[in-house]
Amino acid sequence: MTHSFALHIPDADLEPDPLDPAQIVSGSPEVTGKVVWESADGRQIRGIWQITPGVVTDTEADEMFVVISGSATVEVDGGATFTVGPGDLAVLREGDRTTWTVHETLRKAYTINL
Repeated sequence: MTHSFALHIPDADLEPDPLDPAQIVSGSPEVTGKVVWESADGRQIRGIWQITPGVVTDTEADEMFVVISGSATVEVDGGATFTVGPGDLAVLREGDRTTWTVHETLRKAYTINL
């Protein structure tokens, strides 16, 4: 999108974004998402992301997100463990290795800098 816009996040249609099976620790989590804006150079991305319950691992980008619905506990290897839910803002550092325990389908709005 090249113009200013507004989007109601709870009702936004998302598309499947399959996880790498190696990331799944337990359960059968499914991921969906939607990029709503990307800079011309591809180094800044804004979007919506959702994951169903389960446990997954990830290596993070430089990201800030706000939880819209659901809840999860995020464990950062060698760092903090925090639980996020609706209205919570979180910041992840590039290279953080994380384990996400998703308790209730989590939907977040995010901004990533690459």
